[in-house]
Formats: sequence, C-alpha cells, structure tokens
Amino acid sequence: MGSLIEPGAALRGAQGVSLSWLLEGGFKMSRFRFYTAGESHGYALISLIEGVPAGLGLKKADIDRDLARRQTGYGRGGRMKIETDRAEILSGVRHGLTIGSPIALMIRNKDWDNWRDVMSPDAPGPQDTTGPGATAKPVTVPRPGHADLAGALKYGHDDIRNVLERASARETAARVAAGAVARRLLGEFGIRVISHVIRIGTVTAKDVPERPEEIASAAEGSPVRSADPKASQHMVDAIERARENGDTLGGIFEVIATGVPAGLGTYAQWDERLDGRLAQAVMSIPAVKGVGIGLGFESACYPGSQVHDEIYFKDGFLRKTNHAGGIEGGISNGEPIVVRAAMKPIPTLCNPLNSVDILTGEPSPAHSERADACAVPACAVVAEAMVLIVLCQAFLDKFGGDSVQETKRNLEGYLETTGLRVTAGPGKPAGLHRQAGPRDAVNMHETRDRRHLEADPA
Repeated sequence: MGSLIEPGAALRGAQGVSLSWLLEGGFKMSRFRFYTAGESHGYALISLIEGVPAGLGLKKADIDRDLARRQTGYGRGGRMKIETDRAEILSGVRHGLTIGSPIALMIRNKDWDNWRDVMSPDAPGPQDTTGPGATAKPVTVPRPGHADLAGALKYGHDDIRNVLERASARETAARVAAGAVARRLLGEFGIRVISHVIRIGTVTAKDVPERPEEIASAAEGSPVRSADPKASQHMVDAIERARENGDTLGGIFEVIATGVPAGLGTYAQWDERLDGRLAQAVMSIPAVKGVGIGLGFESACYPGSQVHDEIYFKDGFLRKTNHAGGIEGGISNGEPIVVRAAMKPIPTLCNPLNSVDILTGEPSPAHSERADACAVPACAVVAEAMVLIVLCQAFLDKFGGDSVQETKRNLEGYLETTGLRVTAGPGKPAGLHRQAGPRDAVNMHETRDRRHLEADPA
C-alpha cells in the first residue's frame, strides 16, 4: 500500500500549512494595517483599518481635525473650496470606544453631484444617449509626470479617466483618516508626530525654532506650514508667481516623531527595518520623489566623524546630536525620528506641456484638470499620517495587545525589563531614559551645513 503522506508533508504543520505559505508570511501576528478605496470624483472615499486594540477612545472630531489640516495651505486649487472633508464612522467603534473589530471610515465627495453621470458605475444601455456616462468625453491625452500614460498602458484603458481618478492625490484623504486613528493610539503612549515645510521652490526656511512643540505651533499658524515667518511670506509670494505663470511648485518638508521608544523595527529582515518601512510609506505619497532619514542625503557629504552621533551616559544613554534621525540599524534608538521628503511640482499645469493623443498618436497639449499650484503643505500632513501608520504598526508589532490596557502592560514590562523609564510630565511628549537639551530633540541645524539647502528667496 502506498504512503498516505503527501510529498512535502514533512514541511507542513498539523493543520496542513505549506512551506510556501509560511515563506509568504503565514502565521504573522495581527498588526495595524489599512486599505483605501474610492475615486477622486466618485461617491466617497473609504478607509478600512484593522488591528486597532479595543478600548481606545475615538471620536469623529479626532479624524475630522486632521482632514481639515490636509485641506489647508496656500496654493490649493478650487476643489478645496467645494469639499469640506468629514469622516463617517461606519464600524468598529461603539459609544466612543474601539471594540477590536475593523474600523470603516467614509468620506463623502461633495463634488460627486457634479460628476454623477461621468463617474456612474452603471453602464448606459445600447440605445441610451442621455443616461449616466453616455455623454462623458474620454480623456486621451496624458500629462507628463502623472500616472496617465503608464496606467493606461498597464491596464489597457482607452479613457485615461479610469487612471487619473484613482491615481489622484484625492485618495490621500483616506490615508489621513487612517493616520488620525493611529495618532489617537500612539498618543496614549506619549508619541507625537508633527511636520513643517522646509522649502518651496527656491525659498528655504532658515530661522526655525528649536523645540518640536515650537516648530509645530509656528507651522500650524503659517499658510504654508513653515516655522519661519519670514520665509513663509516669501514662499507665499513664490507660489503666487507660479500661479500667475500657469505653473506649479514643489518643495521639501520634514516630519518629526517624539516619544518613540527604543526598539521599534529590526535588522533581522530587510523588509522589517523601520527606516525602510518609513521611506516606502512616505515615498508612496503621490509626487514624493525622495526620502531621507535624519541627515539623509547630506550624510554623504561629510566624513563619518561628523555624521555619527556619539554616545554618552548620564542617568541613561545620551546623544548630543541626532544626525541618524532616531534610527540605527533599522531600529528606533529612543531619539526623535526625523523623516525628510521632497515633493515634485504637481504635473497638472494651466499651461500644459506637450503630449500626444494615445488613440491617434497626434501631438496635443496635455490634458488639464482643476489642480493646485502648490500642495507641499498638504503633502506634509499626509506624510504625518503615513509616519503615524508605520510607527503604529511597528509599535504593535513590538508590544501587541488586544486592548489598550494590555498594550500598556506590555510596554511597562518592556520598560521595566530594559531599565528604560518614561519621564514625560502632563501634556508633554514622552522622553525615554534621557535628559535632552533644548536642541537635542531634533534640531540638526547646529551641526548641519545648510548651504546645500539654502537659496535666495527672490
């Protein structure tokens, strides 16, 4: 009688789990993750979030606050005059507390009323010349720098509308909603994430406050999220000049996370390194073309003796600089995490660039949609969300917990075991096992050669 054991069964568990399934990530711990759905001019955007522990206080206002921040910033286009983004919590929250099940959020598109026919999911009948979508003019001329052409080639679309509706940065509203949930969870543990704009076009912020909370306060009061009031006005002027010329501007922004405990991420596998995960998340934002951690690209300009952060000990491990941006070997080291990113100018121009019709091959000016002259301030808010999401994933990977209280116990046990202590007072971000000076939190301005970034504001 032949063997009842299938080939490869020795590599299977008691429940018939194959080696290939394990190699593809089977038996991974449940973690914070999210998905988005929806088109720019469709009925709504959806954000589905899994892995949020039970017992987290979550209100609609927590989400709407960040959605409103995303819509601000000098240089935004006409769409922001139509939309007033508000989240509807469809599941996963009861009586103001998360219950451990998936959280579904919906953000309705007010502009849907103007696009019902063009974006209707219903196909017109063979004799229908007036129904939904029957009179919609297809988009056939791609914009250089947008997903238009690559997406049409990949998916075989004759109408680029099918590409641009999902590739649009409008999708990032759903990311910000998910990031707001992550912000609430991390806030329970003293972790705070802020952002500010460093550069727009050739204008660079030079007079930046020292402490992260001062940076955040100044940025929130600026029309371009710059913490330098003088540079802020020059940035506004530069955006206005670009708008008058039918052009667009990009820039550079920085995201800072304080209170992050040492030990998030790992060097054990390439795809679990925290800096790699942060870089991928921020790079996934439309129009972001470069990401650096800490000194980032500037670290290539100096000898190692000027780049690496020396280690001291006084009631705990201490650094006087933070050129590494809070991550060494793919692991958070207890310093503030600093992520810097470059956003290219938006590819939709009022004076379109040259392109061709994908159906005829004939030269034509690129398609033009209603768009922003500059969205760097909004992009910084979206990047906050992506950093929050990655840190939340890494935090729950490390400390787990099906409820917030369980997660807190796990964190406290870790801090007790490692000898780390949370020293934050009321209303302050958590600082771990260290005595930070006023510049120690994030500011690399003292040791950074800024000539590589600065340009005349004129």
